[in-house]
Amino acid sequence: MVDINCDMGEAFSIYRCGDDEGLMPWITVANVACGFHASDPRVMQQTVALAKEHGVRVGAHPSLPDREGFGRREMKLDHDELTAAVVYQVGALSGFLRGQGMELNHIKAHGALYGMAARDPEVAEALADAADIFGVPLMGMAGTVHEQVWGARSAGFISEYYADLDYRPDGSLIITRVHQPFDPAASARGAVRAVTDGVATAADGTEIPVRADCVCVHSDTPNAVDVAKAVHEALRPHMSA
Repeated sequence: MVDINCDMGEAFSIYRCGDDEGLMPWITVANVACGFHASDPRVMQQTVALAKEHGVRVGAHPSLPDREGFGRREMKLDHDELTAAVVYQVGALSGFLRGQGMELNHIKAHGALYGMAARDPEVAEALADAADIFGVPLMGMAGTVHEQVWGARSAGFISEYYADLDYRPDGSLIITRVHQPFDPAASARGAVRAVTDGVATAADGTEIPVRADCVCVHSDTPNAVDVAKAVHEALRPHMSA
């Protein structure tokens, strides 16, 4: 059975990013920003409360310390420094979850950190060391270093497919600084195909293997609610909740 996850809670102070209230009814898992690329204590608190209201499980969405670049610029941190940065962020979110009587569901790295961990075993190991402290699964992409390093962990590995990003022929993601709108019907068809057939169509038209334990929709995709609703309706027969 499959989940629908969304990167959210990415507002900051008076600034808003994405329609979290509109998205919550169409997802089962929320990846909540922890302050390093977006969010602040009040936003984290409100996002966790909103997730509880909708029966949505919550995971942490830690980033490199790059608020100005929205966590999408690579940085060089040593192993222990990176582990500490992730523990710091996940610990903060865990406090808000405890306040709502909720448990941390998983950890999913954000942006450049996610991409670095998909290629670099040292980065992936640093994230695993942080996740082991909390005893939760790490979410990433099958067929990458994510799976090679995290797949052996006792806490588990969750493989995701992206409904609102394009893939390169080698299976990597094409990530832009600003997400573009996606056709909801096409996103829904792609999600069903990823879940049922284990394949996706790359930007050049070639077919690539994928594994979808969950399907991701980004809250900062301009038409994210429409995409999430279409994906939810298409995947309803396959959903775990």
